[in-house]
Amino acid sequence: MSLAAFALVVLAAGSFGGVLEEMKSRGFLRWGADAEGGAPYVFPDPKNPKLLIGFEVEIADALGEVLGVREEMVQNSWDGLVSALDRGSFDVILNGLEITPEHLGQIAMSRPYYAYTQQIVVLNDEEGVRNVESLKGKRVGVLSASVAHRLLEKMGGVDIRIYPGNVETCKDLKNKRIDATVMDLPIATHYAKPDPALKFAGKPFAVGYYGVGVRKGDKELLREVDKAIGRLIANGELKRIYKKWGLWDGEQERRLREYKPVADPGSQKVSTLREWRQYLPLLLKGAVVTVEISFMSMAVAVGLGLLLALGRLFGVAPVRWASTAYVEVFRGTPLLIQLYLIYYGLPNLGIRLSSLAAAVLGLGLNYAAYEAENYRAGIQAIPRGQMEAALSLGMTRWQALRRIVLPQAVRVVIPPISNDFIALFKDSSLVSVITMVELTKVYGMLATTTYDYMGLGLMTAAIYFALSYPASLAANYVERSLTYDHR
Repeated sequence: MSLAAFALVVLAAGSFGGVLEEMKSRGFLRWGADAEGGAPYVFPDPKNPKLLIGFEVEIADALGEVLGVREEMVQNSWDGLVSALDRGSFDVILNGLEITPEHLGQIAMSRPYYAYTQQIVVLNDEEGVRNVESLKGKRVGVLSASVAHRLLEKMGGVDIRIYPGNVETCKDLKNKRIDATVMDLPIATHYAKPDPALKFAGKPFAVGYYGVGVRKGDKELLREVDKAIGRLIANGELKRIYKKWGLWDGEQERRLREYKPVADPGSQKVSTLREWRQYLPLLLKGAVVTVEISFMSMAVAVGLGLLLALGRLFGVAPVRWASTAYVEVFRGTPLLIQLYLIYYGLPNLGIRLSSLAAAVLGLGLNYAAYEAENYRAGIQAIPRGQMEAALSLGMTRWQALRRIVLPQAVRVVIPPISNDFIALFKDSSLVSVITMVELTKVYGMLATTTYDYMGLGLMTAAIYFALSYPASLAANYVERSLTYDHR
């Protein structure tokens, strides 16, 4: 046997036979979850944010005790848990992962540890929503890549708004940006039921099951996890945990008994490059949103940036101080935080913006700080004698700026401004956190469905390049046109 072949055999043996032994030798079970998803699954303790709590934290601890190891949670975005498990980032997924044919096409899943249902939540004064069919034509918030998301997509006729977490859906519902939200009953019980502004609409529907996700090759680990869950059900430990978190009802035991294993459909990975005609139109639709946001945001940034630069250079003292403070604050804080403050924070002050308006405003205000510095550098690059000569000819300061200084400064600032525009083009992907479905968000949604991150990624990158490269060429053309020295 060659050395390469021997290495492959060793790797295969380590991958498929020794995961359980490796876990026991290290002394802890690594379980993947997303603490940003919120209660009651896994979330920071309000009294001690360094500590994670939730019913699945306690389940992980109970599983580890049965398996004879400690537990260690590994943070990962919820809609990327399956791909991260395949990469080996952790041993299992324990985070409200539904046992569905889509998931079973990629990974193995344990017997269920909880039976959940979907619940519609509306404002307390809403009377028009009684069941899932009455959601047609309404704006409905769902968690990205969730069962609720897939159910409403299959039903059709619903204006689906996609959120990265469950807390945001309830906030937007109270801010009247959406008409309803559909979420797993444990989430609705924790967030919506205690809120006097919200209520449940209709009865719970679409029974489903949570299971522990395991890589398909880790069969021995899967058997041990199944045994551990069975033991926790038999000794009443799961029931105790669910009662503690208000998740137990009389139907739970019956539903777990009636569970029928979902057939493994086999690998569902597809080559989106071969089927590009199906996926490219969806990506292009997202690209249109990206272009709209980018151009409108850049218009805000360029206009406001010029005013800030002029205020900082030629304004009275309070204007100079305010302009400087603006630039430093917006450059010194993350764009993501600014988007959250504009979209979710301003409603506390009575200002409710649409997701498009918040996206344009957030990106525009942020990049205005950078454009202000570009303009300031361009203006200061013009020799002072130009201004003095204009003033000596009888021009006012404003006339000298408009006719002499600014036209020369524009030529200087075109390269950095065009560079910032291309950067803004890519930063527009951040607006997905405030429910905008732009190019990157479409890519993420399709990738979590097809699990073809490479093919879709190449198509998405090609679209970004096809959009940004012409902008670079146009900026170069304008720069050459304004150059007075053609050597």
